[in-house]
Amino acid sequence: MDINSHNNVLKGYNMLLYFAGSMIMFEPNEECITDFWTKGIVKSLPVSSSNPTFLKAASQLRNSCIDANFSGAAMHNDYLKLFSKNGTALAPAYESLYRNPNPSGKHNSDTATDFYRDYGWESKFKNKISDDHLGIELLFLTLMVDKYTELDDEACRREMKNEIKRFINKHIISWIPEWNKDVQAHAETLSFKGVGSLIVACCEDILSLISSEHEEPARKDFKN
Repeated sequence: MDINSHNNVLKGYNMLLYFAGSMIMFEPNEECITDFWTKGIVKSLPVSSSNPTFLKAASQLRNSCIDANFSGAAMHNDYLKLFSKNGTALAPAYESLYRNPNPSGKHNSDTATDFYRDYGWESKFKNKISDDHLGIELLFLTLMVDKYTELDDEACRREMKNEIKRFINKHIISWIPEWNKDVQAHAETLSFKGVGSLIVACCEDILSLISSEHEEPARKDFKN
């Protein structure tokens, strides 16, 4: 695969992560439901993959559009049940609750925050959503991937690959398979089952596309 094709595939995955990340960060509104489900946009994903998890996600999202029980109210209720911030969430999307469970229920986001700080980046949602929320981590990942696709120098690209790989392994793949098990077990809508599967699949696929060659990591400052 040439560099332009490689970059275009990664941009396709980024589009999917923007979509999936927003779905777990914010309660679905009517405009979102109309655009993505009523119009069936989620049936046509911008990339294809042989990853079984990706195939499962594509099937779940495709079938969610024709589910006889589909409704905006059902999606809204599912979101609240799975991801609500009132302490009753059945699949809370916080790294610290899966990697380092805290009996007090507090979110320890220092590790993710330190990674962001190394890049001079601060989430615009910092005072509203914890840095270790999966939606924030996916947003940061997309920024790293965007930066990688913009680089022309091969040495810089190789170094950025290492950083993307390090971030995915340390802050995403280390816990989202377990989180997705909770989504699959407790979600009542195929819509959110598909979103959970899609997030895992996209991160797995991006990781496989990124070179496995190890180099010393470099820090490339960027702002959102």
